[in-house]
Amino acid sequence: MIAETVCSAVSAAGLGIAVVTAYRKRYLTAVRIAAYSLVPIGLVMTGVVEWLADSAFSPTAWAGFGVLGVAWVLFMTTRAVERRRGGTRKERRAAARAAGGPDAAAPASPPSLGQGARPTTRPAPANRGEDDFSDIEAILKKHGI
Repeated sequence: MIAETVCSAVSAAGLGIAVVTAYRKRYLTAVRIAAYSLVPIGLVMTGVVEWLADSAFSPTAWAGFGVLGVAWVLFMTTRAVERRRGGTRKERRAAARAAGGPDAAAPASPPSLGQGARPTTRPAPANRGEDDFSDIEAILKKHGI
């Protein structure tokens, strides 16, 4: 009963502030304030406030919140462990299927770099002052500019 009275007072105060705001010709803000101020009275009328008041003083409800908290902690822990193992879910599923299947193929080896695939290294220029714009010129030439 006290919660319903408080919610009604909050709604009445909010509607009063909305009227004052509308008087100042800020209609959009006044309508938004009125909408927010109608929420508490709507919650009272639907019975949500009574349910919350009953559950706030119930030891069973608090035990339920504790169980929900433990479940959340367990869920987040398993997610963290799953992420630390590496790889995506698809990769782990494919690996599990490959390991469990009778005709499992060996994983492919990474491709080796051939003679032509080795990166070439240029010797550092002796005079850095003359070569300041050579990298930029190379990029511009590469793009046809």
